[in-house]
Amino acid sequence: MTDKNGKSKDVTAVGSRVRITVSDSDTDVSVTCTGVVIEDYEDMVIDRGSVGRNWAPVHRWAIALDDGRLIFANDDDLTSAD
Repeated sequence: MTDKNGKSKDVTAVGSRVRITVSDSDTDVSVTCTGVVIEDYEDMVIDRGSVGRNWAPVHRWAIALDDGRLIFANDDDLTSAD
């Protein structure tokens, strides 16, 4: 991704404003939300196979949504909100 000046811009860095689509499993409705990346858990992300399970994966980014919720996501889930 590039900024207004054509320079490369890191979408996922602490302090970045991001957009994410959140799915409600109860209603099967997807909502796009915006928020701020507040933590990077890169050092804690592990291969699912190394823990012997495929549920409850560790996500890399903690995001404080504008509506007050805290969610966790991976690189592919995020786009720049700037």
